Amino acid sequence: MKDAPKTMLDTTARDLRDPALYINRELSQLEFNARVLEQAKDPAMPLLERLRFLTICSTNLDEFFEIRVSGLKQQHTLGVPRAEPDGMSTAETLARIGAAAHALVDEQYRVMNDVLLPALEAQGLRLLKRAEWTARQQRWIKRYFMSEVLPVLTPVGLDPAHPFPRILNKSLNFVVSVEGEDAYQRTSGVAVVQVPRSLPRLTALPRKLSAAGQDFVLLSSIIHAHIGEAFPGMSVTGCYQFRVTRNSDLWVDEEESGDLMRALKGELADRNYGDAVRLEVADTCPEEMSNFLLSTFNLEPGDLYRVHGPVNLHRMIAMYELAPRAELKFPVLQQRISRRIEQGGQDMFEVLRKGDVLLHHPFDSFGPVVELLRQAAADPTVLAIKQTLYRAGADSPLVDALIDAARNGKEVTAVIELRARFDEAANINLATRLQKAGANVVYGIVGYKAHTKMLMIVRREQRRLRRYVHLGTGNYHVRTTRGYTDLGLLTCSREIGEDVHRLFMQLTGLGRVMRLRRVVQSPFSLHKLIVDSIENEARNARAGKKARIVAKMNALTEPQIIQALYQASQAGVSIDLIVRGVCCLRPGVPGVSDNIRVRSIVGRFLEHSRVFVFHNGGDEQVWLASADWMQRNLFRRVETCFPIEERRLAQRVISEALEPYLSDNAQAWILGADGKYKRVKPGAGARRAAQEVLLERLCDAPGAPVVLEEGAPSTPAQRMAVTEAIEDKLRRAKRKRDKGDAPGPAPRQRRRRSHLVLEPLRPESDGADAPLEGRGDDGARATGDSGVN
Repeated sequence: MKDAPKTMLDTTARDLRDPALYINRELSQLEFNARVLEQAKDPAMPLLERLRFLTICSTNLDEFFEIRVSGLKQQHTLGVPRAEPDGMSTAETLARIGAAAHALVDEQYRVMNDVLLPALEAQGLRLLKRAEWTARQQRWIKRYFMSEVLPVLTPVGLDPAHPFPRILNKSLNFVVSVEGEDAYQRTSGVAVVQVPRSLPRLTALPRKLSAAGQDFVLLSSIIHAHIGEAFPGMSVTGCYQFRVTRNSDLWVDEEESGDLMRALKGELADRNYGDAVRLEVADTCPEEMSNFLLSTFNLEPGDLYRVHGPVNLHRMIAMYELAPRAELKFPVLQQRISRRIEQGGQDMFEVLRKGDVLLHHPFDSFGPVVELLRQAAADPTVLAIKQTLYRAGADSPLVDALIDAARNGKEVTAVIELRARFDEAANINLATRLQKAGANVVYGIVGYKAHTKMLMIVRREQRRLRRYVHLGTGNYHVRTTRGYTDLGLLTCSREIGEDVHRLFMQLTGLGRVMRLRRVVQSPFSLHKLIVDSIENEARNARAGKKARIVAKMNALTEPQIIQALYQASQAGVSIDLIVRGVCCLRPGVPGVSDNIRVRSIVGRFLEHSRVFVFHNGGDEQVWLASADWMQRNLFRRVETCFPIEERRLAQRVISEALEPYLSDNAQAWILGADGKYKRVKPGAGARRAAQEVLLERLCDAPGAPVVLEEGAPSTPAQRMAVTEAIEDKLRRAKRKRDKGDAPGPAPRQRRRRSHLVLEPLRPESDGADAPLEGRGDDGARATGDSGVN
């Protein structure tokens, strides 16, 4: 990594707490969503992937209102001042958010209507409007409405006996104006139709009804066209779709609650009915009707969003799933198997005794971690297994292995963070399953989220006990390891094993902070490590030595760290920051941050790894962490940061996780001192997209894909990859069966042997307005991570 520090020209002292030196966090988050939306406009992206980016931007914005905006509204209502380094008041922040969010929503629908839908139609994928239905299509759609939709609709006429119904968070609804008298001589004139979430929001018409290609219709269009059937004998004079976004943050008084799980269960029941924060209506909705809805939900005119299209763009992801057009999607991901594991034999414990293994996901398969845990569950010499679970997924093979281990008599301890935002219900279910199997389940520390990612296996080997450890920057969620960039270390280092043992002791028991030799933790020592390392670089720069910092993370908001970076820049330290989402630091401010450069990478994979490199006078320090440089991660969470000390692996971290991103000229965005991002363009040089470079370097094997013929010899690593692919397909098939739409037997000509390739991450829905592709930490969502974990 090259360093080219600028000479500080302005030596005038400046207060580094000046609000002008800090970018507003909420506005920075909206800037990130705008960068995600830009992917939907990028003609270099496969067309259906562009549609997926559009839906990701929509789900990001939903969560932004559910959490960030709702919190600010509460502060404003209660008169609590906003105390952030940018100095902006709560009222001003909300006003700025409103202006930026309205502009972003308008651009979303412009991109959908004017860019993506015409491009999709040119490829034979048409989203039909009601006026475009042929007579045959109209007949089929009406039969579909009468048989599948109308039986589950429940119109509610508004009168004193039927007040406005409780509207579910982010659900599809219609407000309908009608004329005439009903069977009971009621003439209220207004009714509400809530659409059950069990109904698919997008339906593919039978191929025989499509002139060419494949035609789709929205559920909102189907209901709108036949809404009169729900009001027999009445005359419908208006029908308008609307959607309400509500406060979805959970609050539980942990100190007053005797049972955290029970308290959370009680809160979950009311999550979908929190205070309204946003109202979306069709752009055809009359002002009188929209004002009626605003008053019903106690919202202001600025909270109203008129949209030209479906009120929930996230549901458009169904077209991505229903269209079998591989050429319009990213190529299938063929993950790499670590050479050390490939050559190390069948015993994962033996492999790790020979040396540490670094995994770089999604380019490296997560299979070795799953295989290590499975072997531990069945190994009679394994005595104990301990693991933290922040987000693991509803059908995790890791949880299955822990259950097997408990049933096999191992001492299994799972530290499950019940308060992982939007995954509370899933984590409660995991905890219940593990407890039934006989595992010890704990929920971390009151007041601190257990966000660290640790796995420890204690094994008896001859006359001693040896600890095998996995530490990572990402979650133990098999699906997200194929869509997020993360790093993990598998090791049997004695010192790291002892540190992880002490960390588990702190999480499950009582006692003072224990001394750690290699691993650094928050909330006790991680913040100090970061600040001290930055100040050390500043001292070296002042002494005329080379000084360099390169750090990659999801978010940078912590004021003391930002001030330390400003001071280091003033001292002449060359600083490169790769910050995917929120960044409150202003780079390029004369005399303050001349030597700081900030870039964000937005591409196929969600950039999720946390990597910190300090030159340290030539003795380079390379750290991986579960924590971002944010107040919550450093002071209100249990996090880990661990060194990569083997030089070969440290160089791999630099060459794979940092250098390609610093030279990216295709998917990189540069942050300016004004808080705005500008996309880097290749210019006359060759196009370099970091993720594409890494895919080509690490994943694209020459020649045809490896085929495992029946009875042919195979390595343990190949079997791991194939097992992972098969289990993923079985899980998808089970979900389809549970939904009642499992496909019939495949035609004979389509049967063929499985190739050693893994499918790319697919969006996953729980039947509600669910986020795409699982979440990262604290609400992180695929490429569009509004939670900025």
